[in-house]
Amino acid sequence: MAEHGVDVSALPQEVREQLAELDLELSEGDITQKGYEKKRAKVLAPYLVQTQTLAPPPAYDAQSPGPSSAPAPEPGPSNSSSSSSCHRRTRRSHRSGGTRDERYRSDIHTEAVQAALAKHKEEKMALPMPTKRRSTYVQSPIDNCTPPDSSSSSDDEAVSSESAGPQQSSDTWINSSLHGSSTSSSASSTLSHGESRPTQAPQPQPQSQQAPPPPAPSAQPPHSHSQPSALAEAFAQTRIDPGGGVGPPDVPSQAQARGSRVDLPANAVVRGMSRGQSRSSMMETADVRRVGRGVPVSSRVSTKIQQLLNTLKRPKRPPLSEFFMDDQEEIVEVPQVDPNTPRPEGRQIIPVKGEPLGVVSNWPPALQAALARWGATQGKSPALTALDITGKPLYTLTYGKLWSRSVKLAYTLLNKLGTKNEQILKPGDRVALVYPNSDPGMFWVAFYGCLLAEVIPVPIEVPLSRKDAGSSQVGFLLGSCGVGLALTSEICLKGLPKIPTGEILQFKGWPRLKWVVTDSKYLTKPSKDWQPHIPTANTDTAYIEYKASKEGTVMGVAVSKVALLTHCQALTQACNYCEGETLVNVLDFKKDMGLWHGVLTSVMNRIHTISVPYAVMKACPLSWVQRVHIHKARVALVKCRDLHWAMMANRDQRETSLASLRMLIVADGANPWSVSSCDAFLNVFQAHGLKPEVICPCATSPEAMTVAIRRPGVPGAPLPARAILSMTGLSHGVIRVNTEDKNSALTVQDVGHVMPGALMCIVKPDGPPMLCKTDEIGEIVVNSRAGGNMYYGLPGVTKNTFEVIPVNASGAPIGEIPFVRSGLLGFVGPGSLIFVVGKNEGLLMVSGRRHNADDLVATALAVEPVKTVYRGRIAVFSVTVFYDERIVIVAEQRPDASEEDSFQWMSRVLQAIDSIHQVGLYCLALVPANTLPKTPLGGIHISDTKQLFLEGALHPCNILMCPHTCVTNMPKPRQKQPVGVGPASIMVGNLVAGKRIAQAAGRDLGLIEDQDLIRKHQFLTEALQWRAQTDPDHTLYVLLNAKGVAVCTATCVQLHKRAEKIAAALMERSGINIGENVVLLYPPGIDLIAAFYGCLYAGCIPVTVRPPHPQNLSATLPTVRMIIDVSKAACILTTQVLMKILRSKEAAASVNIKTWPIIIDTDDLPRKRPPTIYKPPNAEMIAYLDFSVSTTGMLTGVKISHVAVSALCRSIKLQCELYSSRQIAICLDPYCGLGFVLWCLASVYSGHQSILIPPLELESSLTLWLGTLSQYRIRDTFCSYSVMELCTKGLGGQTELLKARGVNLACVRSCVVIAEERPRLALTHSFSKLFKDLGLSMRAVSTAFGSRVNLAICLQGTTGPDSSTVYVDMKSLRHDRVRLVERGAPQSLPLMESGTILPGVRVIIVNPETRGPLGDSHLGEIWVNSPHNATGYYTIYGEENLQADHFNTKLSFGDPQTLWARTGYLGFVKRTELTDSSGDRHDALFVVGSLDETLELRGLRYHPIDIETSVSRAHRSIGESAVFTWTNLLVVVAELCGSEQDALDLVPLVTNVVLEEHHLIVGVVVIVDPGVIPINSRGEKQRMHLRDSFLADQLDPIYVAYNM
Repeated sequence: MAEHGVDVSALPQEVREQLAELDLELSEGDITQKGYEKKRAKVLAPYLVQTQTLAPPPAYDAQSPGPSSAPAPEPGPSNSSSSSSCHRRTRRSHRSGGTRDERYRSDIHTEAVQAALAKHKEEKMALPMPTKRRSTYVQSPIDNCTPPDSSSSSDDEAVSSESAGPQQSSDTWINSSLHGSSTSSSASSTLSHGESRPTQAPQPQPQSQQAPPPPAPSAQPPHSHSQPSALAEAFAQTRIDPGGGVGPPDVPSQAQARGSRVDLPANAVVRGMSRGQSRSSMMETADVRRVGRGVPVSSRVSTKIQQLLNTLKRPKRPPLSEFFMDDQEEIVEVPQVDPNTPRPEGRQIIPVKGEPLGVVSNWPPALQAALARWGATQGKSPALTALDITGKPLYTLTYGKLWSRSVKLAYTLLNKLGTKNEQILKPGDRVALVYPNSDPGMFWVAFYGCLLAEVIPVPIEVPLSRKDAGSSQVGFLLGSCGVGLALTSEICLKGLPKIPTGEILQFKGWPRLKWVVTDSKYLTKPSKDWQPHIPTANTDTAYIEYKASKEGTVMGVAVSKVALLTHCQALTQACNYCEGETLVNVLDFKKDMGLWHGVLTSVMNRIHTISVPYAVMKACPLSWVQRVHIHKARVALVKCRDLHWAMMANRDQRETSLASLRMLIVADGANPWSVSSCDAFLNVFQAHGLKPEVICPCATSPEAMTVAIRRPGVPGAPLPARAILSMTGLSHGVIRVNTEDKNSALTVQDVGHVMPGALMCIVKPDGPPMLCKTDEIGEIVVNSRAGGNMYYGLPGVTKNTFEVIPVNASGAPIGEIPFVRSGLLGFVGPGSLIFVVGKNEGLLMVSGRRHNADDLVATALAVEPVKTVYRGRIAVFSVTVFYDERIVIVAEQRPDASEEDSFQWMSRVLQAIDSIHQVGLYCLALVPANTLPKTPLGGIHISDTKQLFLEGALHPCNILMCPHTCVTNMPKPRQKQPVGVGPASIMVGNLVAGKRIAQAAGRDLGLIEDQDLIRKHQFLTEALQWRAQTDPDHTLYVLLNAKGVAVCTATCVQLHKRAEKIAAALMERSGINIGENVVLLYPPGIDLIAAFYGCLYAGCIPVTVRPPHPQNLSATLPTVRMIIDVSKAACILTTQVLMKILRSKEAAASVNIKTWPIIIDTDDLPRKRPPTIYKPPNAEMIAYLDFSVSTTGMLTGVKISHVAVSALCRSIKLQCELYSSRQIAICLDPYCGLGFVLWCLASVYSGHQSILIPPLELESSLTLWLGTLSQYRIRDTFCSYSVMELCTKGLGGQTELLKARGVNLACVRSCVVIAEERPRLALTHSFSKLFKDLGLSMRAVSTAFGSRVNLAICLQGTTGPDSSTVYVDMKSLRHDRVRLVERGAPQSLPLMESGTILPGVRVIIVNPETRGPLGDSHLGEIWVNSPHNATGYYTIYGEENLQADHFNTKLSFGDPQTLWARTGYLGFVKRTELTDSSGDRHDALFVVGSLDETLELRGLRYHPIDIETSVSRAHRSIGESAVFTWTNLLVVVAELCGSEQDALDLVPLVTNVVLEEHHLIVGVVVIVDPGVIPINSRGEKQRMHLRDSFLADQLDPIYVAYNM
């Protein structure tokens, strides 16, 4: 048994006996646990392995013998193990990176990551790769896009042999188990072309708790994307059954043994979709259908989606038990606290005191006084040496020169800036210092000049361009500090960006600044009697240091004169600085340690500072080591990055010596990953005289300044201990020595003791500042005279940070003295050593656990090969989506990384982070090199990157979203309740369950004045003949062309005569009998109307069909052919042009042109009259067939009888008050529905004049429709949504132009949009608003509603009240309920009434399952009863049962006699406050959407239009969008209007918005070109066509992202 690092079995016999005796005592209760452990440790002490590890401080409470009482020490990496580190170290050429790079280089960590990934070694990667169009990610050639700050050579990072192994599968990462078993047949593309191999079905096996589930099927990713069909083909085909199974309801589970056959579309090379639920009639196909060129489809279609489904089989979910209610209905899952979560068990921490600050007699009363003293007494002594770009000394500034120049500057600032009598600067004013990093001398003079002039310096970075990262935030800093003047050097001023006039550019967000050059030649020597005023240090502000918060806001931390002095004294005491020492500074001298040690404390102690700028480090990473060697420097000030670079560049250096160093201060030693850089550096340079005890990590923050620093050790003394902490413990905020899994351990080094004169304690980082327990991680707060005292100009934020009074467990303050929050997270170890494990600003709180951004970066960078990304260019942040933080990683991809490598690397990063940190990533994005916003010293500007991500302006070249894995708080899927007619549904009079029945009716059709006409002419043919006799020259129709010219008109008699000619031609032809169907194939116009009446005259039944598009025959001709075949047409009437097209070679390519029925060209018919005009024996006979393709892709024809035609025409006449003196304008397609009725039938019935505008003409002349309304002074017009959209988009910006042309729409009384869908409120509203300037009344626009069973149910006429709008809670709609809310309520959806119900029409709202009536304001199916209902479907098979169900159905209770037709639309009726023409209260009908189109997801019902509205709002580049489901996965297709580089930006935004607003996880995001989403003539999206094209890989997408 190996315990405490000791192998007990190897111990001497007597020791083992002693241990056994102790064990016995403990088991019998003769000794306490603590005593046992003490004695046992004493016995084992001589045999312990001598390692330096640190346990957290033992809790001295007798009551808690928990894990913290006696932690087992664990061997840590010892500093002196140079041999072991040497063989692991990766050598590489020197290269530079940002501030965030090599400090993460941890060999220990790399091993942990490789071990974690090796767990998955056996399996292959099973993530479907995204599909890209080549152009989207062709990066610029490598030579013209230089990698960021890099000259990295090929042996950049040696790949360890482990990591070069095969890739692991994501299943193990998402979840190593699958519900049920999975098939293992990999029907891969290696099958020969002819043969097909059926996949065997999975055998369901009972699973006990213990039996580990079998691994998921997996395979290699594809090896080439250049061929579009090279999918990741080798994935096993797990069959999907959206019904049964065990998994969570939103993820399809395994099918049961035999059930599911999958029907696959032809030539389907979709990026992996097998079409699970297709229309039922096709489900009975064989398992594998041969398609196209004889390739068995199952081998390729659904591989990629299949992979996705396999990967998603069981997303991680915390046990589901506790919920909180959100809006009474939405249940968001709250992960219950895991009982095994580690909790702090120590006692409450006691504040830690630093040693007292010594009083030294010759310490100056103010820092300026020290400078004055050295300037006078030690004028020749060197103060600062600056280096040129090659690393050679450029100049040395002596203390004498520094003093005299600073005095000159102070004098100039106070006396010489304005005109003689006005002083521009007064003491206490703030002044910006803008100096480049390469010019420390000018900065020193400016800084001390300001101190001497008693103005407050605010050092900032040199702005490079208007678009600098965070530039406007720097403006915020300057504004909040009230800065109006900027000091700079002449060279720097010349380099600043200018406007053409030569003035300096006004930077974004900056106040107006006056620029002052501080070079010596521009300064005035003060008069003899002028001396700068040097008061004793007081609490006035001395200088302001800038600080960027997590959100990116830049604030100024004000440091008082006394704090400045005290801090210098404390640093002098802690670092034991002596007069005349030499210090090498590699840090930025404008802020933080670089300023405190290298500019301030050095002057106080007359130290000679050698400043090594960033640019020199990039050119020669060893320069600082050489400076130490040459100058025999005693102190060096560096970051981990500098250690790493020096180590990498050290190959050729032999003669450098670091023996002179007594302190190597590591400024970012508080970073958890610094320990490995320090160790590795020591290993290399110990041979060059570097002593282990001189390495001094420290912890600092802008607010608290120096928090702790390790004091230089005594030679030979043991080195400080390390802490090896459990990552899991850290994520719960407690300290646990890592014992179980070395892969998820974090090794941290101490940062020494508290500063002299300071008091420190640890408080909880959020909520009230409660003291932590000894084994708890919290924020370090410090009380000291040497710290910042406020955020300048921001009193509100200041209080929270600089005036914190810690409280104890009971909430009582522990004293009066205020502490300052340092923003550092850590704990106090044994011997009062301070340990820092992270920063507040890098903290990511996910599902109640804390993760440190730096830790995640380190894990990502330990994933080999790092050939894919740049080490220093990686950003980690969190975004809030759906009630939790989600982690996003963004990195810059190398130009030479292949698509495959990147994807491989991304998927391995996901696994590594999941294994080590137990947290899922939401999004991983790679962007092209050099495109992320930079901080001045080359690191990544995190908050700007986050902003770009959220705005969709990051332009990634690779992206992987994993919402399925990391979103674990989804609402519980709804379980549908069984429906039955229960006692609650009992009706009393007109009430259901206490509510008024939801029904509404139009007014009575009643007998009207021309009843004789009606009795005489029940048929439209009779009406036309009557009009031709009584009023022959009355013009019924005027057809306009694109120029607005009437190209054709028809009076009553002309129409009658043309109809007679066509009837004669039909009757002459043999084979065309009375009652046969005739297809009318005409462009919109008067020919179509004449042909329609010609058919009726001849006793044939007309079928109007939209002609094929000559430029797109392959897509449009098959539909024409289908209608001709389905309607069994005996003949086609058409024009000469179309006849030629039907018989052309191009047509032959898509249909069989030899089997067309008789084609009659009606252009030049002889003038003949038919022998008789046919009169049907009764009005129930069919008048015409109306064929239309629904949005779900179904072709349906309905039979319209003569009686329905007259009733409908009469109803419209009443509603719109139509009579012969009226004129209306119609801009609609005349092929089906209400559009056809208005175009062909209404004028003949009512005698009004119709001005016909073919919608197609608008494409060439946008103003045609609106111009016509104005010219003819039209009062009533009818259009479609597509026409309205064309005008809104095309003419929206041209209203002034139209006005100038005299377009005036004040005449328009009603503009009705004809549609079979929910009113598009946003469109009608923006149309009304846009054209209000042209006189259009806001009340004019309204909508109509019809369906297949009844072509016109509602139509806003001239009589009814205005349409009303209500707001409905979207969440309630998903539950099939209506909850009315106020306008502006969250998740509210505005719905507009669909127009007034037509005369003679009754509607009722019915529960589609129970078929019982519903109450007012309840959601149900709209049923309609009216004399103009269609008679039934015209089908080949004559499915009578469907007929009865849709056209002649009865309520299950209530009124069982009335026959209703089911519209297939969901809606509700609401009684409003308005009154209708009869004086009763008006019942409004609201249409919500088609039942066929709804998506059932997670047991809820979604209307695609709602999701699409959200998607279209997500980014300015999204045009149209459409959604559909595929085997329970939601697929979103979005059209990209912007440039292709925006394509990948849309993926996270679309995923976010659908998750936030609809609580759904998008499975696939497809980005396509504009115009790809098919839209029919009514402006409705054809989502099923889109789905079929997607599954058949015919979309040519720009990008397809498969969300994990």
